[in-house]
Amino acid sequence: MDCLQEWPEPVVPVQSLSEAPTLPDRYVKPPSQRPSVGDAARSLDVPVVDLAMLPGGGVVEAVSEACRHWGFFQVVNHGVSLELVRRFREAWRGFFHLPMVEKKRYANSPRTYEGYGSRLGIDEGASLDWGDYYFLHFLPCYLK
Repeated sequence: MDCLQEWPEPVVPVQSLSEAPTLPDRYVKPPSQRPSVGDAARSLDVPVVDLAMLPGGGVVEAVSEACRHWGFFQVVNHGVSLELVRRFREAWRGFFHLPMVEKKRYANSPRTYEGYGSRLGIDEGASLDWGDYYFLHFLPCYLK
């Protein structure tokens, strides 16, 4: 099997696991990989990048730092209207409330991870995260 073409084993959406009587062992992280109380306290400080700092006011450095240490960040003063942000949030919430059969039409693959899914790794038997997601790549048109 070409592991870059399909998942090494069936993907079980986390939403369906929440209805199961027991949690499969694959969704229980070993103690060494579980967050500690200290991690929880630090997790309250999600990096915030203020685009009002443009131009040259440290935005590049702030984004770089957030990506290196967190892998994500929150952007403020981006100029996107609150109404549009609200509509995006409603659209995503609506998607995740769809019946499973509908969401599976947008299932991702290991080739790109893009789409609806419940696993990010392709290793057979790997521990899995407790979350479903919809992953998108945004590339400039010339890179597509």
